[in-house]
Amino acid sequence: MSNRLFQGIIHQMKDAIDRTIGVVDKTGTIICCSDLGRIGETGFVDFNDELSTFEPKVIGSKTFLAIGVQMHPDCAVFVDGDDPAAANFVKLIAVSLNSLKQYYDEKYDRSNFIKNVILDNILPGDIYLKTRELGISNEVPRCVLIIRTTERSDVPVNDVIARLFPDKNKDLIININETDIALVKEVKADNDSRDLEKLARSVIDSLHTEFYINSIIGIGTIVIGVKDLPRSFKEAQISLEVGKVFDNEKKIITYDNLGIARLIYQLPTTLCETFLREIFKKGSIVGLDQETLFTIQKFFENNLNVSETSRKLFVHRNTLVYRLEKIKKLTGLDLREFDDAIVFKVALMVKKYLDAKPVKY
Repeated sequence: MSNRLFQGIIHQMKDAIDRTIGVVDKTGTIICCSDLGRIGETGFVDFNDELSTFEPKVIGSKTFLAIGVQMHPDCAVFVDGDDPAAANFVKLIAVSLNSLKQYYDEKYDRSNFIKNVILDNILPGDIYLKTRELGISNEVPRCVLIIRTTERSDVPVNDVIARLFPDKNKDLIININETDIALVKEVKADNDSRDLEKLARSVIDSLHTEFYINSIIGIGTIVIGVKDLPRSFKEAQISLEVGKVFDNEKKIITYDNLGIARLIYQLPTTLCETFLREIFKKGSIVGLDQETLFTIQKFFENNLNVSETSRKLFVHRNTLVYRLEKIKKLTGLDLREFDDAIVFKVALMVKKYLDAKPVKY
């Protein structure tokens, strides 16, 4: 919020109110005042401990009232005096400044700007100028996380996320649609995908533990510069879609860890259909029953080790060998051979991809 706008209102009010009036920020520093000599004064109020509610409060010889939006005060009005008149004055000033703040935020709001950036609704040439105008650092690393609720809830999820990340100067929460919320998170330079996954896990646990809301989170890559946020946002979207196709048990899907699934997701469906026709005899992969598919899955999970797989399946080694021979006869691929195993693994993923009819971004 521009301090100059607040100062203009305070200056106009000083003749009508025969007391010193002003505004302090969250650090307790006077950012505008009818007594210009006091601007910059610090240390006479602890904002977080003493001004956490939107009610007039007498501290020392002054009456304070916090102002802000969405139950997150970010500055406070003060008036000299501790009498009822001071309380009335501070309420009137707070109404005026809060209305001005809301108008200013609607016009120059960071969240709206970043939303337009990640949705590619703003020209690249305008991004640099706008970031300077809004005081957004263009050199810090950021990442986009998309929090998707998997069921309807009466709880305003946006407000819940906002309480988890209250610093609006570093983290922005943006509504994308009725199920998706984008969190544009400022991160440290040495953070990696594991740190982001820990953060995502804490969000999922908070939503479920406190409000019984089930959610999944897609995580894009870390980028430097606001202009690259659309890439991180699209990566987070792709992570959710790829996870839904290839591993719908996962609650946290990171773009960096999608592996071969990311490659398959980007292939044209016609190319995938051609691949399956060329690799397999007609209908062979479709003819595999659930027991055979489960055997194949366990065989892959145990790194093509026959003895270990038979132990995990509680079957005799010869029984597993018989099943593998049956698969070879049906498909022409011997899963005990590394190259054939790779082809079969990719083919299963391609088939799953085609069955899911994925949405492309």
